[in-house]
Amino acid sequence: MAIASLRQIGKTYGESGTAVRVEALKGIDLEFAEGDFVAVCGQSGSGKSTLMNLIGCLDRPSAGQYLLGGVDVARLSDDDLSDIRGRRIGFVFQTFNLIPQLTVLENLEIPLFYQGTPPQERRRKAIEIADAVELGDRGHHRPNELSGGQQQRAAIARSIINDPLIILADEPTGNLDTTTGHMILDLFEKLNREGKTIIMVTHEPDVADRCGRVVTLRDGQILSDTKH
Repeated sequence: MAIASLRQIGKTYGESGTAVRVEALKGIDLEFAEGDFVAVCGQSGSGKSTLMNLIGCLDRPSAGQYLLGGVDVARLSDDDLSDIRGRRIGFVFQTFNLIPQLTVLENLEIPLFYQGTPPQERRRKAIEIADAVELGDRGHHRPNELSGGQQQRAAIARSIINDPLIILADEPTGNLDTTTGHMILDLFEKLNREGKTIIMVTHEPDVADRCGRVVTLRDGQILSDTKH
């Protein structure tokens, strides 16, 4: 059963005050099943970022339907959309996006804070997730006291703490050296084996090769959708 379905999705951007229109996505049909590990590839301008923004409920399609967990999210209010992002989607970014003033555990607790989880339960879950990504001994350190790989592991831990339907990773190894990047991909593979659904934007063929499925975009359309 698909946990996310995009049906004839289109996205058009317009320049305010002009007749200029740019079709970033054109009639995209995609389905993601529970446990998928998908790489989204394509050259700059192919529509990768637009597609990820739509899947992550950071933007709305201009046309078509997007169902996430059976809910047509394109029809939701801004508040409901924000709630969906917090509960159903985990984000991992190339630049980690950790709050520098907070410790690792405090960074991990942020999604739970916004969901109204009591403080003791937040801390218990944060410790549990930190241990799961091998950061149990770094919980009280701040991001600037961690290596790049440790910061990315913290970001991944934050993305899974709410047990989301989908983890979206945008070039998650882009700021890491090759060895550390492979370690992060090992962690994603482990999470995928445990049942997590992961969609990863990458321009690196060797990263895409680690995924079970590769969707390639060109000029806002699907060029290919292949399984390894």
